[in-house]
Amino acid sequence: MPSLAGKVALVTGSSQGIGAALAMALAAEGAKVVVSDVQDCADTVRQIAEQGGEAIGVAADVTDNRSLKELVATAETALGPVDVLVNNAGIFGTLQLKPLMQISEDEWDAVFRVNARGVFQATKAVIPSMQRAGGGSIINISSGTVLRGAPMFLHYVGSKGAVFAMTRAMANELAADDIRVNSIIAGFTASKSVLNHPVMMEKIRPHTLNARMIKRDMLPEDLCGAAVFLASDASAFITGQAINVDGGAITY
Repeated sequence: MPSLAGKVALVTGSSQGIGAALAMALAAEGAKVVVSDVQDCADTVRQIAEQGGEAIGVAADVTDNRSLKELVATAETALGPVDVLVNNAGIFGTLQLKPLMQISEDEWDAVFRVNARGVFQATKAVIPSMQRAGGGSIINISSGTVLRGAPMFLHYVGSKGAVFAMTRAMANELAADDIRVNSIIAGFTASKSVLNHPVMMEKIRPHTLNARMIKRDMLPEDLCGAAVFLASDASAFITGQAINVDGGAITY
């Protein structure tokens, strides 16, 4: 039997890239998936259906409580209470490398609004549904930039550092409801938005390839095994942890 059979999984930011790969992986393991994004989700839903899975697409903004309330209500009506939440929505591929002195307060706030506050808001929206389900698993997508203090991305690094810290605090608070909270620390991933960002490919990619033990590009699919594990009952006694998936670039 697939490891996620009978579970309902909600993946934010899953119209493309890492989120789409995670949604398809969870569906392949038997989960009924809610594909959610501010962008059109139809392509991810179609791909899941083509591989024999079940999914619905729901447009939602992780920074808008009304939108999130409607998202969860739609998920429950169509598929049932949410068992798994993947907080993947975030801003990265459109950012420009710049020293902290050139990052405006407005740009800082925009990144934190989605990357950090969006995780907080989406989690709050889903908790009542997970309580009705009798428990669940929340997976927050963080970043290896937090561990190595990557320069020229202070707003992004700070926001993902917040996700890393929130994961542990959430795990403490939600354990009594049998809700586990873990994070995946993702290495530099060659998603579509990154591949289309010439500066990242020219400046960041060579450095990361050199730092890795596994000498190849990291793809969105490389994050799927960790996500499926954390979503499944195989990790039933794991919470408040961070799994580093980066091809061996960081070993501490």
